[in-house]
Amino acid sequence: MNKFRALLLISFFSLNVSWAQKKELSVIGYYAGPAERLDSFPINKLTHIIFSFGHLKGNQLSIGNARDSACIKKMVSFRKKYPGLKIILSLGGWGGCKECSPVFSTATGRDEFANSTKALLDYFDADGIDLDWEYPAIAGYPGHVFTPADRRNFTLLLSSLRNVLGKKKEISFAAGGFDLFIDSSIEWKKIVPLVDKINIMTYDLVHGNSTVSGHHTPLYSTPEQKQSTDNAVMRLLKAGVPAGKLVIGAAFYCRFFQTEADISKGIYQPTHFLHGFRYASLYDSISATKGFVQYWDPVAKAPYAFNNDRKILATYDDSISIRLKTKYAMDKKLDGIMFWQLAEDRTNDGLLDVIDRTKKGKN
Repeated sequence: MNKFRALLLISFFSLNVSWAQKKELSVIGYYAGPAERLDSFPINKLTHIIFSFGHLKGNQLSIGNARDSACIKKMVSFRKKYPGLKIILSLGGWGGCKECSPVFSTATGRDEFANSTKALLDYFDADGIDLDWEYPAIAGYPGHVFTPADRRNFTLLLSSLRNVLGKKKEISFAAGGFDLFIDSSIEWKKIVPLVDKINIMTYDLVHGNSTVSGHHTPLYSTPEQKQSTDNAVMRLLKAGVPAGKLVIGAAFYCRFFQTEADISKGIYQPTHFLHGFRYASLYDSISATKGFVQYWDPVAKAPYAFNNDRKILATYDDSISIRLKTKYAMDKKLDGIMFWQLAEDRTNDGLLDVIDRTKKGKN
C-alpha cells in the first residue's frame, strides 16, 4: 500500500511538473500607434496586445476618437487568424490618469468606471482591462493628485471591476518597478485574488528626474544601482505575490542622458535626461560614425553606449538583454514578459522576434 501511494504521489508530481513546463509564457505588447501599422509586426508572436490608452471621461472609461476605435477593431480582427490572441484595453499611461485619484476615491466613481469598462469590452469584443495609473498613493506625473487613501481605493477599484466583469475577462495593471511603488502603492496580498497579471514596468528606472546616470532597464542590481528587474521580482515575491502572476517589462525604446564627466564611460555619473528614441533607430543613433562606443555591463546584464566627446550616455535593451530577460521569466516560472511598445520595434528581426525565439528554445 505504501508503495502504491508513493507511485501515485510521483505520478501526480510528474503531471504537475509537466503542466508547469508546458504552460505558455505570456508575451504582452503595449501598442500606441495607428491601426494601419499593426500589419507590419509579427502579431502571431504575441499572446496579448494592449491598446494604449483609454482615458477617464467623468467616471467612465472612454475611447476618445475614431482613430482609437479603428485601432481596437483592427486588433480584434486578428483573432480570426490568431484565435488565442487576447485584446486588452488600458486606462491611463504616464500623464493620462489626472483624475484617477479623485474618481476612484468614491464607490460611485469605481462602480461607474467598472460598468463603463464592461460596456466597452462588450462593444469591442475585447478580453480585458489593464490599469496604468501612475501612481496610486505616491507622486507620479507632475501636478497629478495622489493621497495615501489611493492604496486602499485601488484595491476597491479592482474588486468593483472583478464583480462586474466576472471571471472570464482579464484584469491586469502596470506596476512601478521601483521600491517606493512596491512598498507604498498597492495592498499586494489583497489584490492578488482579483487580478490575472501584474505587468511590472522594469524600465525607466533611471528617468527624466534622475540626477545620476545608470541603466534604465537592467536585469540585475549592481553595487551602484539597486533598482532592477530582479530586485522588483524578489520584493514582490517576498510581499506574497505568486510568481505565476508576475510579468516583467522590457524596453523597446532607448534613452539619452547628458553626463558631466567621462568617468566609468558615463555610467553612474551626474546627469540630466536628454530624450528617448525607438529601438528601431538604435544602431543608427549610437553608431561609431556618431562617436559612440558600445559596452556591456556583466553585472546588470545590460548594454549601454557612450559618446566620450559629447559625454552622452545611451541606455537601452538589445537582443542579448531581451534574451536574458525572457529566459529569466521562464526560469523563475513567471507568467511572462511584456514591453513598451510594439510600434517602436523593428518590423523585421526585432526584439519581439528575440522573445519568440527564446521562448521556443531557439536562441
